[in-house]
Amino acid sequence: MFHELSVSIKLAFSNLRGNPGRTVLTLFGIVIGITSVIIISASGQGLRTFVMSQVETFGSDYVQVEPRVPSPERLSGHMSTMTIQITTLKISDAEAAAKLPNIEDVYAGSIGQAIVNYRDTNKRILLLGAGAHAPNVDAGLKVAEGSFYTDADDKDLAQVAVIGPEVKETLFGPNENAIGKNIKIKGQNYRIIGVLGKRGSVAFFNFDSIIYVPVRTLQKKIMGIEHITFFTSKMKDLSKLDETLADMTDLMSQRHKISDPAKYDFIVSSAKEARDILNSVFSSINILLLALTSISLVVGGVGIMNVMYVAVAERTFEIGLRKAVGARSGQILRQFMLEAVFITLAGGAAGIILGYFFSLLLTYVSFSFGYNLEFAVTLNSILLAVSFAATTGIIFGFYPALKASKLSPMEAIRHG
Repeated sequence: MFHELSVSIKLAFSNLRGNPGRTVLTLFGIVIGITSVIIISASGQGLRTFVMSQVETFGSDYVQVEPRVPSPERLSGHMSTMTIQITTLKISDAEAAAKLPNIEDVYAGSIGQAIVNYRDTNKRILLLGAGAHAPNVDAGLKVAEGSFYTDADDKDLAQVAVIGPEVKETLFGPNENAIGKNIKIKGQNYRIIGVLGKRGSVAFFNFDSIIYVPVRTLQKKIMGIEHITFFTSKMKDLSKLDETLADMTDLMSQRHKISDPAKYDFIVSSAKEARDILNSVFSSINILLLALTSISLVVGGVGIMNVMYVAVAERTFEIGLRKAVGARSGQILRQFMLEAVFITLAGGAAGIILGYFFSLLLTYVSFSFGYNLEFAVTLNSILLAVSFAATTGIIFGFYPALKASKLSPMEAIRHG
């Protein structure tokens, strides 16, 4: 049995080497398909890792409450959810949430924009009004120079600011000290008391180019509003997540006097839920992309089938002669199947190498643009590519090989 297999392998290699042009052209379709599979898998894994790492910069132990537009059927017929602004979320909601048993700390936040002036520099900058406990809750919020503002600053509507490193670079340049300087926001002086450490973009939101001010100062003196955009809570015990989410939901429904979940004007979420949703989304996207990519493998498989048919036609006499001297149908079938599998495995190997090279290139490009996005070729993606290649060779090589094995010796010799 081993001798027969080795003979079949030698004959398969000999026939492939005897038609190098046809073999290379057949390989080409498989190489493209496998390269696409590797790149798509690496891209999906890299993007998933990148986004997850961005989410985790906020920590894994937070619970966030944001406004929510109630279900459309609960609204009046003439109202559009696109024009509704929910203004029912208040700082008092955050203060009440801080008293829940598993909540360690809370800060309320609101977002706005304003023209910021310093000497001759004018720039529209994003403002994040945040409670004084924001650094205790947000794991990625670090002050590099100076200090963050206090509860007293917030309650007194103090006109103080903590700026991101890119804001400092824009307004003061690389060498000037920003601490203690005054900038103008909406024409009023705000004293800079801190500069944040470099954080970069999180979920494509650049934290280095924003200015933190006390949330009540933003509400009263800059935006003229009473509501907040969100509040974020830090848990004491992450294992009690489900209980904490239920407590938070009950608290908010009682405070807003809403018993029907469909009418809730708020939504309670956590880092775990965000990760679960993102994992589900990325899994679906990867499956869809791989399904689309497999079309190129089908095209390569059709090429293998066509080449195998040509090979059977060209070698009809050889097949008849081998059968006439005692070769069995199974041996003929095995030889042609081995040729198809060798072609696809060779194409798969070349595709894996090319896919790895292009993944490295994409990683280099992403890093050069400032994104920590690594296109990682994993063992799973390699196994998937090899499986695709082998399956393609077996499926598309089987029928031509079967046809060759069923040729009768006399008919094959006569037609040859």
